[in-house]
Amino acid sequence: MGVVDRAMAQGIPVTIFDSGLSSTNYTSFVATNNYAAGELAARRLGQLVGGQGKVAMLMHVTGSASTLDREKAFDAVMAKEFPGITVAARQFGMSDRARALAAAEDILTVHPDLKGIFASAEPSTVGVAQALKSRGLAGKLQFVGFDSSDSLVEDLRAGVITALVVQDPFQIGHEAVRTLVEKLNGRTPPKRLDCAATVVTRAELEQPEIQRLLRPPLEKYLR
Repeated sequence: MGVVDRAMAQGIPVTIFDSGLSSTNYTSFVATNNYAAGELAARRLGQLVGGQGKVAMLMHVTGSASTLDREKAFDAVMAKEFPGITVAARQFGMSDRARALAAAEDILTVHPDLKGIFASAEPSTVGVAQALKSRGLAGKLQFVGFDSSDSLVEDLRAGVITALVVQDPFQIGHEAVRTLVEKLNGRTPPKRLDCAATVVTRAELEQPEIQRLLRPPLEKYLR
């Protein structure tokens, strides 16, 4: 019996957040709706390339449920909503920035006529950004990445990244704690809570709600 099963058997409520388990024996599960996030990425990239041409996807790692949902959704939307677009290449970055860079270089070499690329997680996004900069392709190829960090925000600001699909980890953490409080107070929290992702472009970076998303006021809670 796993640790979550043991806790639940002893009456200790357990909320799973961010990444799922194969078991459903928990109080609540709180995470980004990753399938919907993958759909957002596909629609934005499809619009950016004008619904025509070749695109590629730099995936995360085999066996990762959250990123697999993003990747499945990306493929499904491209097939259904953008028949003029071909997903010409798919490679894994294996959750490693150096390997993601090598995979991105590979894709760009084999497909010099590529119009756009989607990276489904932070390490893959970093790898693609580095490949575009090293090849002088920054701003010349439409690039939708996933997740945020200081370096990725700077690449978005510089035009290396066209758009970022950003999660809200602050909200995920807040909702995870709230489900446990509800359970401990005798209420029944929802079994699953999906948090929405947001597409961020350079033009939107300074908007207050985007700044809150990228830089939540952690100091207020960590004093």
